[in-house]
Amino acid sequence: MKQLFTYVSFILITHFTTFAQDTQTYAEKLGFPKGKKVVIFHVDDAGMSYESNMGTINAFDKGIASSASVMMPCGWVPHFFDYLKKKPNLDVGVHLTLTSEWKNYRWHPLVGKEKAPGLHDEQGNFWPAVAQVVEHASADEVEAEVRAQLAQYRAFGLQPTHMDSHMGTLFEPKFLPRYVKVAMEEKVPILFPGGHATLITKTNKLAANMQEIIKQVGKQLWDAGLPVLDDLDGSITNHNLPAGASDEALQKFKTEKYIELLNSVKPGLTYIIMHCTDPTPTFSLISGTGQSRKGDMLGMMDPALKAYIDKEGIIITTWRELMERRKKL
Repeated sequence: MKQLFTYVSFILITHFTTFAQDTQTYAEKLGFPKGKKVVIFHVDDAGMSYESNMGTINAFDKGIASSASVMMPCGWVPHFFDYLKKKPNLDVGVHLTLTSEWKNYRWHPLVGKEKAPGLHDEQGNFWPAVAQVVEHASADEVEAEVRAQLAQYRAFGLQPTHMDSHMGTLFEPKFLPRYVKVAMEEKVPILFPGGHATLITKTNKLAANMQEIIKQVGKQLWDAGLPVLDDLDGSITNHNLPAGASDEALQKFKTEKYIELLNSVKPGLTYIIMHCTDPTPTFSLISGTGQSRKGDMLGMMDPALKAYIDKEGIIITTWRELMERRKKL
């Protein structure tokens, strides 16, 4: 998620000043009480692997996760939809995927090489890095793939509650207009922190003169009848203990990190991203992040975290609720 912050911050860093004069948060515009912290606990990467699916399922069924999104080009998508069809009211969207970052486990575009050659690397997979997608792919190719992934989700007989962007690729200025266009045309909310953006701008030092673009995009989404977020953070997976730490120690550590993060959240609607995984030995062949992702899952399942949230009066919400509130305005 570090890359996500880099790309989001490129467009958001000066947006904080733009909204400084507007004290009403998007949470308040959606009818939540003034001064309240309203949070979506969101799990990325469902469908990527069996372990990612089980981590997401545990975070939903045994924890307080309120949202997730699915990487439609990946091999374990049908397994996750078997679960989701039994619980169709869960808050689950499309994790729009335009990169394939792991060395020994790859996936490729759904749209096909003839229609989008710029999305394919030499092996026929997505490029590993966001910068390579920006260099090689056109906005038309990206839009075609976004629509293909949305259609693939719907082919399972369910409607996504939202769309977001794997590794932040769609926050690139080259692709952002198409991301917004599809959202407005399809009436599907998207991950886009258009409010005070305190955490996302604090995490990164990059600066860009993008105030007018941010203002226009936020207004476009709101005027199109879509909810807009105030803030975004995905730093939780970056925190880790040394290898070999017990599950108890890992859970306690991650819960403390969640609480630290929630203490720094400002009033408004904040999207907290995590990667919940229940790793097997096989997962280490995909990624070395298994322990930290397991910690994300264990933190979501910790009664101590739920008790803290209840004590502080923090409101946990979903994209489904946000869209229902937006429709009533």
